[in-house]
Amino acid sequence: MLEFLNQLDTQLFIFLNSFNSPFWDNIMWWISGTKSWIPMYLIIVAVIIYKYKWKAVITLLFIALVVTLADQISVKAFKEVFQRFRPSHNPALEDIIHLVRNKHGGKYGFVSSHAANTFAVAFFLFKLFKNRNFSIFIFIWASIVSYSRIYLGVHYPFDVLGGALLGSIIGFSMYFLHEYTQGKLAKYFK
Repeated sequence: MLEFLNQLDTQLFIFLNSFNSPFWDNIMWWISGTKSWIPMYLIIVAVIIYKYKWKAVITLLFIALVVTLADQISVKAFKEVFQRFRPSHNPALEDIIHLVRNKHGGKYGFVSSHAANTFAVAFFLFKLFKNRNFSIFIFIWASIVSYSRIYLGVHYPFDVLGGALLGSIIGFSMYFLHEYTQGKLAKYFK
């Protein structure tokens, strides 16, 4: 069964990675870059400060904690444990893969830290804001960033799905801890 899933993942990767062009190479490279999204992050921070006033400090600390947990768990509990090579490090795919700017990424890829981080933030903000249009936007953002990792040749689809699932669980769980913490602190800062 595991061999079948591995073959399915590889075939799906080859299929999705094959849709490329020089134009999309540049776009996907930009989408995958963490600094590309700084303006969006700053707008979200401004909205949180405007909406939550003094409570924004706790909320922003929780967002930092969400990203840190997603990033570290994806590496320490998954990549370093499973040690599944990225497609860009798979010799069998070397002549097939479309690799952008010859960037291979780290050695191991399961699970995608980009997917874990973006979906953790997306789920946390989805629960925090409870706004339909924003929720659609933030999940599209997380999905596009995650897909960019397949496009760039550094993650298999199951790496991305695993990262998205891990991130969703972390974001969802941390939201409830955030609400509990805010409730406890509200008693002291009335």
